[in-house]
Amino acid sequence: MEAARLAVRNLVAGYVPGHPILRGVNLEVAPARITVVLGPNGAGKSTVLKVLAGFLAVQSGSIRLDETEIAGLPAHRHAASGIALLPQGHSVFPDLTVAENVELGGWILRGDRIRLRRAVDAVFARYPNLHPLRDKPAGSLSGGQQRAVEIARLLVADPRVLLIDEPSVGLSPAIATQVYRELVALKAEGRTILLVDQDVRAAIRIADYVYVLNSGRNDVEGDRAAFEGDLGSMVRGWLGV
Repeated sequence: MEAARLAVRNLVAGYVPGHPILRGVNLEVAPARITVVLGPNGAGKSTVLKVLAGFLAVQSGSIRLDETEIAGLPAHRHAASGIALLPQGHSVFPDLTVAENVELGGWILRGDRIRLRRAVDAVFARYPNLHPLRDKPAGSLSGGQQRAVEIARLLVADPRVLLIDEPSVGLSPAIATQVYRELVALKAEGRTILLVDQDVRAAIRIADYVYVLNSGRNDVEGDRAAFEGDLGSMVRGWLGV
């Protein structure tokens, strides 16, 4: 897999015209690396991912995927370019089966049923624990199993860039650890990962580079070693303590 690079320059975006959440954010998401975005609630972390996935319009600024400008393109064009989003919280369709949920991840392949079937089968081969659950309603699974379905769905279209929002929310520590291990494995395959997380310690543990946002702007940044010291002080600073 050819690793992809995302470059975000002076990104301004928000939900209400004239009231931006992101106020000139700059990010360099290196190929085949895990880049982590941290910050207090309301800093704009999840908003960044929505913009990069094409779900929220860019008001100004640039987003380049390798050498291609993608700011302003609709979400399906972002997906076709190899960008995939794992949203925060559970996102399975509870009344659909596990197999149907996973197949939805191949929406951009729907015109080639043979290719789609092979892609779905490959994902179930990758996650054999899901195979016996194929015909079960996704809503009947445990939280950890649902997260596995969501990751499987994410990979059907074989994306080069993964946007991951709060992957451990609602999971037990043991299951969360498995999720983070899978992110590291996906990086090893050459996938570029941008991770937003409130679990600061877990995120930094697997990060190659870290950005901290505050009030929609860049605050501090650095490689993992720069953030492995007194994390408590950083979090207390976010809380104003």
